[in-house]
Amino acid sequence: MATAGAEPSRDGRPSAHALLYVSDYGNNRVVALPTEGGDQTTVPFEGLVRPTGMVGDAAGRLYVSDTGNNRVVVRAAHGGGQSTVPTDGLSRPLGLALDRARNLYVADSFNDRVVKVSLTSGAQTTVPTTGLLHPWGLALDAAGNLYVSDFVNDRVVRVPADGSGQTTIPTVGLSQPTGLALNAAGDLYIADSGNNRVVKIAAGSGQSTVPTTGLSDPLGLALDGCGDLYVADGFNNRVIRVRETGGDQTTLPATGLNTPTGPAFLPPGTRP
Repeated sequence: MATAGAEPSRDGRPSAHALLYVSDYGNNRVVALPTEGGDQTTVPFEGLVRPTGMVGDAAGRLYVSDTGNNRVVVRAAHGGGQSTVPTDGLSRPLGLALDRARNLYVADSFNDRVVKVSLTSGAQTTVPTTGLLHPWGLALDAAGNLYVSDFVNDRVVRVPADGSGQTTIPTVGLSQPTGLALNAAGDLYIADSGNNRVVKIAAGSGQSTVPTTGLSDPLGLALDGCGDLYVADGFNNRVIRVRETGGDQTTLPATGLNTPTGPAFLPPGTRP
């Protein structure tokens, strides 16, 4: 549920080696789907219960909200082991985001807050927000401003990096927003799950609906950095790909998904 990119190939398209990681909520697992064809694999996490949000770092580590266990787990790259991120008092964590200073942001949904955990020092703080009810999706822009989908309040809020006052993103008609994604131009994509659509808040030019067909409870979003948007189409048990500009919708080949929730790429240049 956080912005991350696949490594572009020399012709500007996604690399054939790019893997989209998908939290398979109903099957208590994470799967990897090659975006340009190939076999689905299961990432060897242990003990997951209802995984949701995911984010990767430049070292190839993959962080997962282990929602049913009220924790966040991380798996090291290249077959490394799994560990639990030290946190305090999480209740149904959902979305994740990671900044350049190695601070992990967690949408602590049943506590109606977002927490920030330093992966360097282990210190946990609460991000200053007002009136959140079951926050879900998180995204960070290039300046470090945090965007939060406020599920029950049908809105998205922006928390400035400098700690100044929270603002509400101008939107029309949102219902139960979930996943968020931001592109390099500053365009914000919102999984408007209650309306079975994805909306785009273009930088400086207002709201539009991303052309898609047949969505049912879209939950998570990811961008590949090459013009494609990936949508975890929860109740249809599939992941679709659509151009950011609209059109060319395709369903990624996948087997046995059950309420896919949180798609994510590792950052550019990273290999799993």
